[in-house]
Amino acid sequence: MSYIIRTEGLARWYGEVVGLSDLTVKIEPGITGLVGPNGAGKSTFMKCIVGEIRPHRGRIQVMGLSPFANKELYQRLGFCPQQDALYDHMTGREFVEHLLRLSGTPRREARAQAVRSMERVGLADTMNRRCSGYSKGMRQRVRLAQAIAHEPELLIVDEPLTGLDPIVRHRMVDLFLELRNEGRSILVSSHVLHEVEALTERIVLIHRGRLLAQGKLADIRDLLSTQPRRVKLPAASPRALAQRIVSLPGVSSVTIDQDETVVEVTTRDLPGLNQALPSIVKELRPGVTAFESHDEDLEAVFDYLVG
Repeated sequence: MSYIIRTEGLARWYGEVVGLSDLTVKIEPGITGLVGPNGAGKSTFMKCIVGEIRPHRGRIQVMGLSPFANKELYQRLGFCPQQDALYDHMTGREFVEHLLRLSGTPRREARAQAVRSMERVGLADTMNRRCSGYSKGMRQRVRLAQAIAHEPELLIVDEPLTGLDPIVRHRMVDLFLELRNEGRSILVSSHVLHEVEALTERIVLIHRGRLLAQGKLADIRDLLSTQPRRVKLPAASPRALAQRIVSLPGVSSVTIDQDETVVEVTTRDLPGLNQALPSIVKELRPGVTAFESHDEDLEAVFDYLVG
């Protein structure tokens, strides 16, 4: 297995504040979501990956190279930070082109790459407007444009969808998926969990500077076998359905909502409930219209593991 990022015992602190503590992780090519509460160490981890800071202890390799002060690696990386640090006296295109020129790209090539990247993030019509006149969402897209302009192999993005309206957010998700299909790898950090879930099912969850969980969302959720699953069953006749379900093995509670239209079940044996429910519905005909389990999503896994 080839890994795009590998760390062993990675540690970084700021005085008495611990940013990372003994973080050991292996990240495969493709899109990976980096999630965790505020202050978990996500930003510190990304700064170590792009070589912005040096870890105090442990090892980190990015595409087989040590990232700190590594000019060779910088050509292969793209970084979209959360901080807003545009040059307001420049146009969006000029800003992207300027950064490309600083990295050694010839002028004509830098101009073409800047135009192409601004088009990809949906700013073709406004690329020649000064950054001082951009909205928050447009400024975010300029930061993304500079990160992808040189067509990096690995893209690191911190809260990439912040400030974007729903339509533009959807377009940016599509752009990330396009970049993945082009063979690029992306590590995307976000506190908006459903946004990560729209991009990938593979997550790295860190908490207090340590790795708490890693892998596919469904696999991590399956490991939480001691946690109950919650199911909602909208039904026309909820009382009869509730009376039958409450006697099933593994069911710990059954409630009916105030409108008496939904049966809410908590069970430690979800497969057993799935197996028994069809025959119950066939016998009672309670008018069940859906089977809803929200414990499979990233928000639920996050709450279970961190809480």
